Amino acid sequence: MVAEELSVEKLVEQFEQLPGIGPKSAERIAFHILERMSAESVASMADIIRAAKEKIVFCPVCQNLTAETPCRICASDRRDRSVICVVESPEDVKAIENTNEYNGMYHVLHGALSPADGISPEDIKIKELIERLAGGEVTEVIMATNPTVNGTATAVYISRLISPMGVKVTRIAHGVPVGSGLEYADKITLIKALEGRQVI
Repeated sequence: MVAEELSVEKLVEQFEQLPGIGPKSAERIAFHILERMSAESVASMADIIRAAKEKIVFCPVCQNLTAETPCRICASDRRDRSVICVVESPEDVKAIENTNEYNGMYHVLHGALSPADGISPEDIKIKELIERLAGGEVTEVIMATNPTVNGTATAVYISRLISPMGVKVTRIAHGVPVGSGLEYADKITLIKALEGRQVI
């Protein structure tokens, strides 16, 4: 009995490590798996998670998560390669793509500058962005980092690096609430933010 309780607790603890999952949600997920899912379904889920972790990598061009290299967006000949939208996370790419209004390229930083948390320029994908701009094909970089203190600081830092290269740097504008994340913004809000971008 003790062994069974420990294994349930351990499962709950694993789910608690996921973002947005509190103790109660973790408990519900754990009991759902144990009580309602068949052994085959659990095995299939575990296989998919394992395969995803092994096969999904950073796109060598935009740094987004992908199972093919380059990713679908970077490989497309229908995208405008003169514009790069810089975002903090793969979730932000998905949010902007869902608007069906943006047709340029992306660059995923995988975070934002945060001296308090020890996150410096070397810890996110800034160097890779600068290397992409060296080719001279890009004429505009849209800073679509989140409207938080760290997101804004990251946008300003990158704009200062890019400005001497003669590339126009803009920042998404009104519509996205301060302190919020792009993945939580609705489609219309994101469209207006992209349309209202300003030079920084």
